Amino acid sequence: MVLVHRSLYERGPLINAKQAEALRRQVEEGIAAGARPLLRGEVSGTRFEPVVLADVTTDMPIAQAELFGPVARLMPFDDEDEAAAIANDTPFGLSGAVHTRDLERGVEFAKRIEIGMVHVNDATIHDATIHDEPIVAFGGEKRSGLGRLNGEWSLAEFTTLKWISVHRGRRVSPY
Repeated sequence: MVLVHRSLYERGPLINAKQAEALRRQVEEGIAAGARPLLRGEVSGTRFEPVVLADVTTDMPIAQAELFGPVARLMPFDDEDEAAAIANDTPFGLSGAVHTRDLERGVEFAKRIEIGMVHVNDATIHDATIHDEPIVAFGGEKRSGLGRLNGEWSLAEFTTLKWISVHRGRRVSPY
């Protein structure tokens, strides 16, 4: 049984109909590849209700895709090493979450996965609250980002240093 809180259905729309259609197509392809839908919300225009897919494996295209919408992929694992291998077996790595009773263990696990932003016992950026603070580096790993935004990282990413020297008059060589 999968329980889904009502607030998941009260989310805003995706950015546009093209993105909603692309995500719907990815879900359909995942099901065709063997993913088992535990929850399959409706798609209407830009509104995309939650989808939960079980039996997802790393060789499925849906496991290798960066999904920007309410789609959860459930992938079983036997231990933390296998879980880290699964999490790292993707060309993307923007944001993720680790849920655990042992916070220190969760932080140690978060260090092992190749993701730009990992939230321990909290939601990812794809949930209702986007974790974006002006002083915290925002960005991903692999094909999920080209650097970091905010704070000193923005200065480096969006600033070009240039030296312009102006000398008026005649230069005299010291030699």
